Amino acid sequence: MTKPHPDHTNKLETNNTSREIDDPPLHLETVKTSDNIKPTKASRENNSFSTAGGSCDPQSWPKWKREAQIWLISIHSMISTFMAAGIIPAYESMAEEYGVTVHKTSYLSSSQILLLGVAPLLWGPISSRYGRYHLCLVSVFASMLLNIGGAICTTFASQLATRVLTAFFISPPIGIGGGIITELAPPEHRAEKLGHWTLLTVLGTPAGPLIMGFVVQHAGVSWVYWIYAILNFSQLLVYLTLGAETRYIENEDSEATDQVLNTSLARRLLPQRIDTTPLSISDFLGPLSLAEYPRVLIPALAHAIIFCYGNIAIVVEMPIAVGEKFGLNAQQTGLQFIAVIIGSVLGEQLSGPLSDYFLSTLRKRRANVCPADRLWLFYVGFATVFAGLLTWGFQLQHASTTWNITPCVGAAIAGFGNQIQTTILLAFAVDSHRTYSGQIGGAAGVMCAIMVVGALIPTIAVQIAATRAAH
Repeated sequence: MTKPHPDHTNKLETNNTSREIDDPPLHLETVKTSDNIKPTKASRENNSFSTAGGSCDPQSWPKWKREAQIWLISIHSMISTFMAAGIIPAYESMAEEYGVTVHKTSYLSSSQILLLGVAPLLWGPISSRYGRYHLCLVSVFASMLLNIGGAICTTFASQLATRVLTAFFISPPIGIGGGIITELAPPEHRAEKLGHWTLLTVLGTPAGPLIMGFVVQHAGVSWVYWIYAILNFSQLLVYLTLGAETRYIENEDSEATDQVLNTSLARRLLPQRIDTTPLSISDFLGPLSLAEYPRVLIPALAHAIIFCYGNIAIVVEMPIAVGEKFGLNAQQTGLQFIAVIIGSVLGEQLSGPLSDYFLSTLRKRRANVCPADRLWLFYVGFATVFAGLLTWGFQLQHASTTWNITPCVGAAIAGFGNQIQTTILLAFAVDSHRTYSGQIGGAAGVMCAIMVVGALIPTIAVQIAATRAAH
């Protein structure tokens, strides 16, 4: 049969049981359980196992276990951005310690943001062959060692090397998080769960400077990296205790299944190849090919631009644009990020749950719904990012040397809109092309474009702010 092009298909008929699983876009809300896409709620909530997959199939796990994996990968994603932005309050201290300018010190964050976008291109294919659980173990263990190294670095070059390598190893959840959540969450709750993941990932950037501002002020720069190492060690223990392999290939031989199910310490620590398909160059470049789908490319570009200005630029420019203007110390500068956190949390309350409720209401009124129905809420996010950025910029420009709260109000409004568009566009892209959910969440679909472009914006923003401050 001839497959319809993904961008020419607008609706999936409910009586179409012959549609192949690879036919994108999949409008999940109308796909039958027999298509092996959407298990029934009962089968997901109870603890019974399917005859085909056994307890190795994540869809047959009890609800608490699936929820645990979603929160583990979401918190892991937050830690990745938390560590990249957490050193922002220490810019001045590190510049003095390493004998470099504050502008040059900002590269410690920009380089990490760049790696957080590029590295998932490598980790995605590896996780599909060897599993996601062991990749997460390697991620937190390597990051822990590198953060210990960062705590004892004495030169800017060595510190830059540890930051780049840390970003490389801590980046897997940014690439594979969307795929894991799509596999574990039913369609009626998918936007909500994806929203939790994106919210925590976004919150990492303001939460890092907020918390580490107190650390820098009262304990010193080195303790920033010691706390990072402690966080990574805690993640390692939690993964060993609650983590499970979510990568599942149906109809694998029983011996391979028994190996995955083996809960001995050796099996939990040593990776086993799950997919015997050979790796090729096209596997690592595969996510980039998703640019041929407008329902991936257009949301990615819109998301990248809005995220860079509505989140990254504000966060990175805060120490210079706000801290220096009002004469704030590291702790006081960190407190400014509360505004971004409040805005992002409020935005998520509107985006994920309201988006799912909106689709649920439409489903009761008509037979079919499509992913594009989610996009009505995107306009709210787009407009509020504009309003927030203008408020933040104008109020900061017209402010005297005495601190006032109005720039923070603008930052909160921008954070509110940024979180709305993050969740809505990601859910739209994943629902449109479910078979590529891992790649969409990882690199070309959403995160790679966001982080790569986001790495350029802070550098330009810091240069502009430094020039403005000099005059």
